[in-house]
Amino acid sequence: MTTLYDFTVKNIQNQDWALSSLKGKVVLFVNVASKCGFTKQYAGLEELYKKYEPQGFVIVGAPCNQFGGQEPGSEEEIRDFCSNTWSVTFPLTAKLEVNGNNEAPVYKWMKESQPGILGLKRVKWNFEKFLIDREGKVVKRFASTTEPKSIAAEIEKLL
Repeated sequence: MTTLYDFTVKNIQNQDWALSSLKGKVVLFVNVASKCGFTKQYAGLEELYKKYEPQGFVIVGAPCNQFGGQEPGSEEEIRDFCSNTWSVTFPLTAKLEVNGNNEAPVYKWMKESQPGILGLKRVKWNFEKFLIDREGKVVKRFASTTEPKSIAAEIEKLL
């Protein structure tokens, strides 16, 4: 059976990042964008990360430019924006695609593990969230409109 730990992505520094390094942690995977109406969720995500990280929680922000071209910058520009504007300290991947022919394999797996409403597999917009348990399995999927703080109870159940 496939788990999160079977995948490797590029981190924001464009180096291979084996997600097996997250073994035993509760993970929230979020496709992010700098120029989106939901970009303000960076603040709530960082709050969650700071609160639960000591208990084994991590957020993975995955920059994606597939929705309205809302993540046009380079990895360096994205990292600087997240750090300087939102004080983001959780890890980020390099830009990746979450839908289509060039979708990242980890996203294909997450979408198949936890289809959206009406069984839809595609990610609908920026800031869609996938919650993964300590065994590396997707347990819940949240829409872009779901505020990070409203996920706290679900995270606590898994910690």
